Amino acid sequence: MYKEENINFKINNEVLRNYVESINSLKEPMNQILEKLNQISKPIQEVSESLNKTMKPVVEVSNVIYKTVEPIKKIDEKLKSINVMSDTVKKLSTKFPNEQSKIFTDTIKQIMYANNGMLSTRMIEPLNINRQYLSVMEKNNDIEKISRGIYLLPNAFEDSYYLFQQKYKKAIFSHMNALYFYGMTEEFPYNYTVTVPQNYHVDTVNEKCNVFYVSDDIYEMGVVEIETPNGNKVRVYDKERCICDIIRSKGRMDYEQVKKTIKQYIQSEEKNIGKLSEYSKKMGISEKVMEMVGGFYY
Repeated sequence: MYKEENINFKINNEVLRNYVESINSLKEPMNQILEKLNQISKPIQEVSESLNKTMKPVVEVSNVIYKTVEPIKKIDEKLKSINVMSDTVKKLSTKFPNEQSKIFTDTIKQIMYANNGMLSTRMIEPLNINRQYLSVMEKNNDIEKISRGIYLLPNAFEDSYYLFQQKYKKAIFSHMNALYFYGMTEEFPYNYTVTVPQNYHVDTVNEKCNVFYVSDDIYEMGVVEIETPNGNKVRVYDKERCICDIIRSKGRMDYEQVKKTIKQYIQSEEKNIGKLSEYSKKMGISEKVMEMVGGFYY
């Protein structure tokens, strides 16, 4: 999509793609992600230093290596992808110590190329790239700051849904907002409607959109990823979860639109009544859902 201009220090496309997909999909706070990454790199470093200092018996060396590698096998694949990217940048910096500035700015550009022209500061933290490089690139008009911690390439389209979710990682598009993505409502979502965990409290989220708070046991139930018109992936609930949500929260919504949407769902060949029933039971609204949905069967 983007022409990679003035890139001297190129990173393997697969490494970049895996890194972008992984960092975008992880919702934990960055300090937790960095701590997990440390569990991967620290043992290997300790083994390497130990073996360099002394010649140990083969059996002992084998045991040390086994104890080091075995826990790494259990580490999430996403963290492995982030670690590979981090190691790649680190090796470039070691090989070309006088080119660190160019290496970091090239890395930032390549991440943005692989991420539809966008970048959040969260995407460079595991790579130990200081945010000052973003400021320098902004001053040179290489990138544009459009929100706190969010940057765009000059020729990139601003994707409001994607940018919102990059800023509020825990927010999942839900209710009529999600159904709009599926073409199941006539209402255009002028305001975002999202669902967050009940212990998630960020005042700016409440200022920007309609927020629904749910317990942790149903928060991620029915979560899927879909592409926005600009080709970026965002997290939304599937159709069955949305139907449960609008029935559960019909007091806060346009009731006529709720009925139209349910009728459209029932008439759709893609409906999954089994899944709808399962969700409604877990949400404790089985009778309400089945009663309302049953009313549209002919």
